[in-house]
Amino acid sequence: MPLPSDDLVVQVSKELVAALHTAAGGEHPGYRPAHAKGFMLHGTFTSSAEAKSLSSAPHFSQPSTPILARFSNSTGLPQIPDGDPNANPRGMAIRFDLGGRTHTDVIGHSTPYFPTRTGAEFLELLKAIGGSGPGASSPSPAEVFLGSHPAALAFVIAPKPTPTSFAHEQYFGVTALKFVSAKGKSVYFRYRIVPVAGVETMEDAAAKEKSPNFLHEELTKRVADGPVSFKLMAQLAEEGDVTDDATVHWPESRSVVELGVVKLEGMETDSDKEQKHIIFDPIPRVQGIEPSEDPLLDVRAAVYLISGKERRAAAQGVRSLS
Repeated sequence: MPLPSDDLVVQVSKELVAALHTAAGGEHPGYRPAHAKGFMLHGTFTSSAEAKSLSSAPHFSQPSTPILARFSNSTGLPQIPDGDPNANPRGMAIRFDLGGRTHTDVIGHSTPYFPTRTGAEFLELLKAIGGSGPGASSPSPAEVFLGSHPAALAFVIAPKPTPTSFAHEQYFGVTALKFVSAKGKSVYFRYRIVPVAGVETMEDAAAKEKSPNFLHEELTKRVADGPVSFKLMAQLAEEGDVTDDATVHWPESRSVVELGVVKLEGMETDSDKEQKHIIFDPIPRVQGIEPSEDPLLDVRAAVYLISGKERRAAAQGVRSLS
């Protein structure tokens, strides 16, 4: 997983990591600057026949694939209570172990919205929020930004209720990717991760009454009683759909196909250590699944890599040079 070759993308990504640390009240060594609080599980993925027809990716053609999954709360605060509304949207990331030190990932969060098209715009939003505290001018920098960026406003005002369980939440891929079949046929798509148990949420008042780690505690008990399953889905684009802008939704009339079943079978034994080491990658880097032209892909990959190196360095007690 290399850094992008574009120096400007790398610089914006470094500034994003710094801005996310600032938004969390400073750096929390060993933790992600966003979605800091989380935990990991292991399990298996079983693909559908439809997946194999759409893509030549190896995990769509073999009987089953070992996986790791991470659930997380929003913000860079490692101790944010699970019932805090700011812990939404939640995150889910899945790593498919393809053998031979090869893997590919799916990363989603619990809203179909994203606030900006580019990393530079997202950095501008973070700076505007940071400059909108007590004593800020009226309208504040954040209000000015939201007033001129309707996609960011839509993200902010979209409902983000707290789930009763991570197993009762659905997750959406941010950017479009492209399937390429064994016959060379291609189609753009966006991932969706849908809970087999169904979506179930609670009111903010009820969430605040829960214990600070109730989602972790609930899922630990749930998976001890049996596997927790999700359907990995793909919404398929049609001719003319925008595939390089994460803020543009495709019509719900677009076909949504099942790619297979994610079955989580147990908590990862050393979750804290694994979380510090693993660096998820929004770029697929595997045969049969290609990136789109969405500019967020390179920025997000760089942010994940830069912050991941920081975490690993903190775990080893040395200062990151990235």
